[in-house]
Amino acid sequence: MKKFVFVLLSVILVLSLIGCSATSNSAANTKKVVYLINGALGDNAFYDSGQSGIDKIKSEYGLETRTIEANFDAGQYEPALQAAVNYADVIFVISYGFEDQLKEYADKYPNKIFVNLDTVVQNDKNTITSVDFIEEESAYLAGVVGAYTTEDTALAGVNADKLIGVVTGDSDPVTNAFVFAYTNGAHSIDPDIKVENKVINSWDDTAKAKQATLQLYDMGADVVFQVASAAGMGVLQGAGERKLYAIGVDTNQNDIVPGYVVASDVKNVGQAIYEVYKTINDGTYKPGQVLKYGLASGGVDIDMSAKSPVLSKDIQDKVNAIRQDIIDGKIKVEIYSGN
Repeated sequence: MKKFVFVLLSVILVLSLIGCSATSNSAANTKKVVYLINGALGDNAFYDSGQSGIDKIKSEYGLETRTIEANFDAGQYEPALQAAVNYADVIFVISYGFEDQLKEYADKYPNKIFVNLDTVVQNDKNTITSVDFIEEESAYLAGVVGAYTTEDTALAGVNADKLIGVVTGDSDPVTNAFVFAYTNGAHSIDPDIKVENKVINSWDDTAKAKQATLQLYDMGADVVFQVASAAGMGVLQGAGERKLYAIGVDTNQNDIVPGYVVASDVKNVGQAIYEVYKTINDGTYKPGQVLKYGLASGGVDIDMSAKSPVLSKDIQDKVNAIRQDIIDGKIKVEIYSGN
């Protein structure tokens, strides 16, 4: 009898240790996070903003993280997804160009947490959560800034023409939403302002972006809004070279070319990553949601701060008043509905 009890207790002990080991391994897996991007870090904008959020949750929650850069190479998208699911249970992904593969992997691995950033992607099993930034709100304010800039002839180099520009990396639903709202924002100040868009079909060719910017300045534009990720550094370089003005994107780029970047349209990808991971950590996360991040939540914004601000306090106050009216619902920014 004693021998039986001893054997029984031994079995129970072994089973409990196996259970503890399984629980620990499961917990360890949820401590691994991947940031999978279609492009590459180093853009001082969209992708780097997301990385700042990954770095923050790594530090605050003691996570193991890995960033996988596909470098706009379509051949890397599927291997990158496989590497992500092999490594981690939480995957934050920017899936431009491989949305269909993302859906397949999310359906194939329903126990993985997929959070898609900046577009809405929904799979059959409805497990992908999408973070949808209301970029129209901040781009509208960028248009307001552009309008005030082109009409402020007290600024060095500003001409009497009512023309502003925008350089986009591509023509897609997100960039089109930026241009649409930028135009609406400018026209809210003066309907006679013309908006010229140059599409460069690249997210990393700074020379091409700079060339497009110089062309816009030659046409009479005083200010050019960059919506071109890493390529957009060429827009800022062009502004400095011509001693004219630019508007940055995704992060505060106002001090990159001091005196010539009047404002930045901020899309806070890092904050969204941090806030979504908080819900994963505290157990309130729900898969399959579409999470909206706009001005009111701090997901997007206009930032005119700089070591040496370009715009007058009067213009900044006017922009901030319009910003507050959007937050308060007094101004309804039209959402882009095209492709």
